[in-house]
Amino acid sequence: MDYHELLKSLAEKTDSKIVLLVSDGIGGLPQKPGGLTELETAKTPNLDALAKIGVQGLSTPILPGITPGSGPGHLGLFGYDPLKFIIGRGALEASGIGFEMKETDIAIRCNFCTTDVAGNITDRRAGRIPSDESAKVVKKLKVIKIPGVEIFVEPVKEHRFVVVFRAEGLGDAVADTDPQKTGVPVLAPIPHEGCAASKKTAEIAKEFHKQAVAILKDEPKANNHTMRGFARKPNMPSYEELYCLKAACIAVYPMYKGLASFAGMSLLGNAATLEEEIDVLEKEWNNYDFFFVHWKYTDSRGEDGNFDAKVAMVEELDKVVPRIKKLIDSTPGSALVVTGDHSTPATMASHSFHPVPTLIVSDLARTDEQEHYGEKYALFGGLGQFEAQYIMSLALAHSGKLGKFGA
Repeated sequence: MDYHELLKSLAEKTDSKIVLLVSDGIGGLPQKPGGLTELETAKTPNLDALAKIGVQGLSTPILPGITPGSGPGHLGLFGYDPLKFIIGRGALEASGIGFEMKETDIAIRCNFCTTDVAGNITDRRAGRIPSDESAKVVKKLKVIKIPGVEIFVEPVKEHRFVVVFRAEGLGDAVADTDPQKTGVPVLAPIPHEGCAASKKTAEIAKEFHKQAVAILKDEPKANNHTMRGFARKPNMPSYEELYCLKAACIAVYPMYKGLASFAGMSLLGNAATLEEEIDVLEKEWNNYDFFFVHWKYTDSRGEDGNFDAKVAMVEELDKVVPRIKKLIDSTPGSALVVTGDHSTPATMASHSFHPVPTLIVSDLARTDEQEHYGEKYALFGGLGQFEAQYIMSLALAHSGKLGKFGA
């Protein structure tokens, strides 16, 4: 019996609720040895109040020392083994904007970028071009034609867009074209060795990029693009199947909506701010058992390398905590989990391998002695250190939704 089979056998339907509040990339590092992380620096009276009545620890997104992407990081939070259930970024982005993928499709998440006259990247995100401006540029790419291939090009958010190739005999084993640094050119799409189907995809991607660069050459910011996460439509069990939960997602960014939809979650509302996300949570509270609420901008500011801005985003998160806690208190037996999908230290300006502070608040929580929420407090918290895929079993147990195993 594996982990999912065990949870399926023990899951019970109750009136209690679970809120998984994910502050993307919340884990961090101090600016100098011995200093405070972004989370420890932030003024978080409401999160600290939760720490006093809850239990916390450090969750490892994948395995010790492994830096996760956003997809694997969230899969772990949702209780799926990220080494077993592998979903490409392209499929996540496509699903997140409501694109219905077919079995023959290959979806690719693309980033507009800025390159100089020599073709070297000067900005990997084209200055985070605004969504309305980006959509106009995406529209120009819809004229691209490649014989034998149906092509869909759709805007996502800011500098991101999705390309879907529809044809028979395509593979998704193609390397990303984003070199993950500036001062170098966009990489060529290289298929994995020995995969004829993926070679066909790579050739199509190369031709698409060639035509796109010609179209974009006069754009002041988005004059080039990279491709990431070549992916097929995944097949995975739903929250209803695994956990006996009617689950919902409240998020701003399409990628996270896409991942949630593959897990069988309903996508709620059209929120643009964190406060609006909590408005949706309050409105839908009686209609679902489980809510995934996502806050993106701790990650964005970390990736920007802006320590102070990330601190400010943590403080924004703290402001909505009382509204969530009020809902938890209104429904006996409910549980709140506060965590992140990975760490994004501003000092690294990227995702990192560091464990993530994770806090659970529930009437069933065996509280520890920690009075603040943060990395150094979680290190000594009652949950200890554990793999993130077990957050769901902990959430189910803390909300009284798991029966006893064995006689």
